[in-house]
Formats: sequence, C-alpha cells, structure tokens
Amino acid sequence: MTATIAAQAAYLVAALLFILALAGLSKHESARLGNAFGMLGMAVALVATVVLAIDGDISTAGLGLMAVAMLIGALIGLRRARGVEMTGMPELIALLHSFVGLAAVLVSWNGFLDVEHDPEGHEARSLDALGTLGIHHAEVFIGLFIGAVTFTGSIVAYLKLSAKISSKPLTLPGKNALNLGALALFLALTVWFVITPELWLLITVTVLALALGWHLVASIGGGDMPVVVSMLNSYSGWAAAASGFLLGNDLLIVTGALVGSSGAYLSYIMCKAMNRSFLSVIAGGFGIEAPSGSDVDYGEHQEITAQAAAELLTAARSVVITPGYGMAVAQAQYPVAELTSKLRAKGVDVRFGIHPVAGRLPGHMNVLLAEAKVPYDIVLEMDEINDDFADTDVVLVIGANDTVNPAGAEDPPARSPACRSSRSGRPTRSSSSNARWPPATRACRTRCSSARTPPCSSATRRPGSRTSSAPSDRSCPRPSS
Repeated sequence: MTATIAAQAAYLVAALLFILALAGLSKHESARLGNAFGMLGMAVALVATVVLAIDGDISTAGLGLMAVAMLIGALIGLRRARGVEMTGMPELIALLHSFVGLAAVLVSWNGFLDVEHDPEGHEARSLDALGTLGIHHAEVFIGLFIGAVTFTGSIVAYLKLSAKISSKPLTLPGKNALNLGALALFLALTVWFVITPELWLLITVTVLALALGWHLVASIGGGDMPVVVSMLNSYSGWAAAASGFLLGNDLLIVTGALVGSSGAYLSYIMCKAMNRSFLSVIAGGFGIEAPSGSDVDYGEHQEITAQAAAELLTAARSVVITPGYGMAVAQAQYPVAELTSKLRAKGVDVRFGIHPVAGRLPGHMNVLLAEAKVPYDIVLEMDEINDDFADTDVVLVIGANDTVNPAGAEDPPARSPACRSSRSGRPTRSSSSNARWPPATRACRTRCSSARTPPCSSATRRPGSRTSSAPSDRSCPRPSS
C-alpha cells in the first residue's frame, strides 16, 4: 500500500469521526464522546497530512517549518482554551473562525502563484491538458473571496464581543446597496478572472472581500452576535471546502461542507428563534437595534425579599427556571444548581427552559448548567417546554429578559419569540442586575441587590397550588397571555 492510498484511507476515517462528533455533540449525554471523536479525527488528519508531505519529497526546511507551525498553533490553542472563561467563549470562537478565513486566503494566493502566475509551469500545463485550468481559476477566486469575508467579519465580531470596539451597528447610507453592489462586482470580476487571470484582479477582489466582510458584521448590533457567530462558522466551513477543492484534498471538502451546512442550518434555526429573516442575516442587513419603546409598566408589580421568594418556591409544586446571559455574567449557575437540588429534594418538579439564543452563542446555557452538574434530563429547549408554562406554579427568569418578552412572538423588533413564561400562573423574574423588563412584558418585576443573594422573584398564584406564608400584598396580578 502506497503512502497516498494510506493517507486517503486515513482521511476517510477522519471524515467519519467528524460526522460522529457532530452526532455526539447534538445531545447532552453524548457530548463528551462527540468531542473525543472530533479530537481523534483531527489527530488522524494531521498525521495523514504529515505522511503525505514526507512522501511528496518535502524539503528538510519545509518539514521543519511544518513542525514549527504545528507547535506554535498547539501552544496558542492550549493557552487560549485553558484561560478563557465561559463568558469569553464567543469571542474566542470568532477569533478561531478568522484563522480559517485567513488560511483560505493564503491557500488561494499560493494556488495563484503556483499556477496562474506561472502559466508555463508543470502544474498549469497539467491542468490545461486535463481541461480544468478554468475551473482552477474559479476555485482560486471564489475561495479567496469567501476566506477574506470570513477573516475580516470574524475579526470585527471578536472586537465587538470583547468590547474592544462599540457594539452599535454601523449604518452607512445605502448599506444594502453597497452589499449588493459588492456581490455584483465580485461576480463580474470572477468571470473576468476565469477568462484572463491577471494579478490585479486578484488584488482587487482581496480588497473588496476584506471590506465586505468588515461591513457585513459591523452593520450588525452586538445583541445579535449569537447569530453572527453561527453565520461565520458556516462561512469558515465553506472557506475550508473551497481550499479543499483547490488543494485536491477530499477531507477538507467533506469537513468544510459539514461545518458550512451545519452552521447555515443552525443560523436558520436561530434566526427563526429571533424572529429574523435568514436571508437578511446572510446579507448583514438586520443590524439596526430594536427600538427601546416607551418607559411604561404594564400591570402592577411588587418587589419582594429573597425570603418571600424562597417561600413561594418551596410552596410550589412545579418550577421552571429560564436562564440567560445575566446568569453567565454573575456566574450564578452553581447557586442555581444548588437551589435546584434543594427544591427537588423537597419534591418540587424543577425544570429549565432554554431559549435557542439565550446567552451569547448556541448552547451557552446548556454548557453552564452541565458544568454545575444540573441533570441533563431537566434541561429542555423552548419548544419542548413552552406548552407546559400554563400548568407551572413559579417561573424564575434569571438574566433573560429578552428571551421571555411576549412582544417578540408578534413584533420582530422585540428580538425573539419568547419562552412563554407570561402564561404561567406565577410569572416571576430573577435578575443579578438592574435591567428592566421590555415594555411589552406583562409580568411582575423584581430586583436583586447583589448577584450573591438568592434569586429574587415576584409571582401570582395559580388556583389550587400550595399555600405560602408570603404576605398576600406582595403578589402581583396575573398577566394576560
């Protein structure tokens, strides 16, 4: 068996491991195994790539550079991954996406210098003999465009998420026309490059794509960054697939397609959860922040003490906890897990309702709760638990004001269709900050003075629930659904 055949077989095994990794990561119970499959698949791919390079008569200097690059990458990855907080995970992911985009740009430029810039060379003559030289031109141009858009878009997302630049959306006059014009120009330049592969055309599309990637993400507000991270994940996958076509690497094509398609589907799910148009997200056209509305309270509310909230919780038969990014910032997942354990020990049915975009990236809340040893089987998605709110005694909303806003079900600027906590007999709110309910929310409002205090809440009673010693004047009227 030759090294090439062995490497191709290893690539096939690595691709299967990546598919198993995606399947494993789709469920709480198998997430660790899925992560292990992914690491094993990448290790197999790296070994196969090194073997192919050695079999291809790579120079000693080239092999040394490859080893140095792998060592530097491993050290940077370990340092960043070990030191990042869960609240900082989104910007780390955005930064990693930028590396994929930059790699695609460099691969495309290398392909141009190896073939198009040397039309009399061996590679160019071989492709011309096969009749695929024009396809190579298109691969270089398209791969460069996707990679450059991913690179600058990911850099802007990282800067916004890490608060190094303002999270406000950039609103240039005629921004949609600028985006469409850039895409039209790219298509025209692609046709031109396929016919006449000139260096200045490649330079032009590089600048155009870098500017477009920057503008697409800069036009999106910080509150919509979860979708941006997912969208850039998809872009990075397609950039890797384009590089795979250019290099003739089947593994890059397969894994790039997996990442690109899964990222696009996740973006679609998140857009639906946020009441956004998927096409407008792809075009970077939904970056206008939602209007704040008038400062009006709907219905009465009472601010109650932690003791009264505890009495309501212990008197309940069923409790749903709806966490959000506020819980992550306050690192309150451990007290919440302890509260859950104590309530369950008293016979209270406690479950968690997770909105698809709760936190700053998909699965953010699930990871935090798993880290705090909350049982997987009581952590449910929004669609799984929404119909149960009407029969729930108490709902604790912890730093998740946007994802429980009832206005979101009908009004796109209100951000997202809500977890229907307002349909519960006891809508409550718990928060580690002084953030206010959106004006459309007809639910009780309370505040906590400190993130270290037990969750505050206020609620109404559903007929037939257990009695509580909380004073009756501390309840608030049941909101309409």
